Amino acid sequence: QVQLVESGGGLVQPGGSLRLSCAASGIISRINVMHWYRQAPEKGRELVATITSGGTTNYPDSVKGRFTISRDNAKNTVYLQMNSLKPEDTAVYYCNANLRVGPQEYDYWGQGTQVTVSS
Repeated sequence: QVQLVESGGGLVQPGGSLRLSCAASGIISRINVMHWYRQAPEKGRELVATITSGGTTNYPDSVKGRFTISRDNAKNTVYLQMNSLKPEDTAVYYCNANLRVGPQEYDYWGQGTQVTVSS
């Protein structure tokens, strides 16, 4: 059974840092593009970071320069380093990955991890 398991959320003061992890488990042939999304209360889901299989990254202006996405292919894990956190970064953060499982490719979602930025 393939699944994505996130960790690393929590409570942090404004200006602080957190690192989220998302590990893919199961029989996976290849991990293609991976994303981090977030969803704040009463708001839609927002894409905050993307990394391709070749390592190309992309960020929206709201997090550019503060968030860094990276991946460790040997560990089937993607990370989101979040620095200079602001209260408006408070949200549930989800990882999403396009995985090759056998002959097919599928999109998977993690369960989400809460990030709260507050003094």
